[in-house]
Formats: sequence, structure tokens, C-alpha cells
Amino acid sequence: MDKNDFLLARKKIGKTQKQLAELLGSSIKAIHSYEQGWRTVPPHVERQLFFLLSRQRDVGKKPPRSCWTIKKCPPARKKNCPAWEFRAGKLCWFINGTICECQVQENWQEKMKICRKCEVLASLL
Repeated sequence: MDKNDFLLARKKIGKTQKQLAELLGSSIKAIHSYEQGWRTVPPHVERQLFFLLSRQRDVGKKPPRSCWTIKKCPPARKKNCPAWEFRAGKLCWFINGTICECQVQENWQEKMKICRKCEVLASLL
């Protein structure tokens, strides 16, 4: 997540830097540093931001489809995917170990490269 995405997420959530720092259990200085690009947004902060965005109530906005519908996953793949196991097809980006692009991603950064191109996560921003 770059500084522009971070700022956009904060504004979409409708919080000040101080309010977001409190929500994330972080310092206001850290929030300022993320928005200025002086510090890289850590994966746990990025995950929390996307979670907060996913929980906002957008009246009249069509909810995202489940990831297994979008990716047209066959039954065998769904059976082995944590998103299917926990019925989290709209929060698949939140769960490590999901089978995206036919394989489990090794780390958060690799997973997010794929997730950013998927309409499930894209619908949050």
C-alpha cells in the first residue's frame, strides 16, 4: 500500500489522522509518516485498513461477489481454500493461505499483488 492508497483509505473511512491512529493502535506520527511516504505501511496496518473499509455500510452500493465466483474456482480448489472453508469469499484478501491464481501465495506482499487486481478488494477503494 503506497502513501496515496493510505490517504485515500483514511478519507474514505472518514477519520482524522488522530482518529485513525486510535483505531489502528498506532501513533499519529506513524500515520503522518505513512501518508507522507516516509515509512512503508506495514502489512498488519494495511490489513486493518482494508478490514475497516470492508465493514463500512455503503447504502445502495452493490456488495462484492465471492472470490470463488469471480475466479470460477472448481470444487477441488474450493475444498482446499481457507476462504471457502470459512465462508469468507468477500474477505478473501484478509486470509492468508487462500488459493489465488491457482496457488497459495508465500507472503503478504505477493498475495496483495494479486488481490489488488481482483474486484473483491478493488471494490473497497
